[in-house]
Amino acid sequence: MVKRDYKQPPVQRDLVRRIQLLVPMYCDTLVHMDDSRLLVERVQTGVRMEKRLLKVLKAFAEYHDMTLGDLLEGIVLHAFDGKTPFSAPSLERIQDLKRFYDFDLDSNASHRLKEIKARPVRTRSADK
Repeated sequence: MVKRDYKQPPVQRDLVRRIQLLVPMYCDTLVHMDDSRLLVERVQTGVRMEKRLLKVLKAFAEYHDMTLGDLLEGIVLHAFDGKTPFSAPSLERIQDLKRFYDFDLDSNASHRLKEIKARPVRTRSADK
């Protein structure tokens, strides 16, 4: 349990209470974080994916203040280990974003997607 200092201003006390509610597992727990970074070489890629799926992914990455590439790397690395990349609150956020972007596909659609043919580019003729 975190020792509360009630001599703090009410605003600061309220902030401490909110943080304790949001991160209860770290209260009074010393967590040693390994700050060693893995050096990797990243390459630019031109991946095509369903338009609304991309919107959901970009919004989710923005919500967590991360790049789309970082989000995709995390999802894939978790999937490779057979782990779920999302917590329950994250899954709720994703459902909200799917509703917002009218994205109604799920994993059952993954091998049945077929791209619509692109509309031909209309050129203006000189005589019009």
